[in-house]
Amino acid sequence: MRGLTGARRALSAVLAVLGVVGAFVLATVSPVRAGENTFVEVTPNSAPAGSRVNIRASCDNNNDRQADVHSDAFGRLMLKPDNGFLTGAVTIAGNKPAGDYPVELRCPNNGTASTTLTVLNMAQPSKGPATGGGGTAGDERGTGTLLLVGGLAVAAVAAGFGAYGSRRRPGTRS
Repeated sequence: MRGLTGARRALSAVLAVLGVVGAFVLATVSPVRAGENTFVEVTPNSAPAGSRVNIRASCDNNNDRQADVHSDAFGRLMLKPDNGFLTGAVTIAGNKPAGDYPVELRCPNNGTASTTLTVLNMAQPSKGPATGGGGTAGDERGTGTLLLVGGLAVAAVAAGFGAYGSRRRPGTRS
């Protein structure tokens, strides 16, 4: 029971320290003020060329006016108001080489934001060399069966020699 009491004291000390650290973090974080909530997101933020991505953004608290978003990955897109955000969907150009492309938002209130869209190289890998199925894999020629029969024959010969060698020789006593 004494060990359990010590463990409880240690746990209480750890929780107290975490509480102090949490209170400090909450005290130092400033709340977002009006006009500071300009952002742009791309989902998924990594996609192969030729695929469709969704864009969600915010320019102000109302988000009731269209905004322009641009990227070398897909060109220009007008985002439209949708449930408190600005949204749109666009297809990445099918011939875009793999790499990181900035996505830049320009709001009617002159606010700006940016993020990065990563275009992936999704080319199919080349097929590896035909190196065979391994020693125990079955194949059309029956190699596995041949090995099994050969192993049984060797075991039978060994057993025969063992039996022959263990029989008594004439004229010897045990």
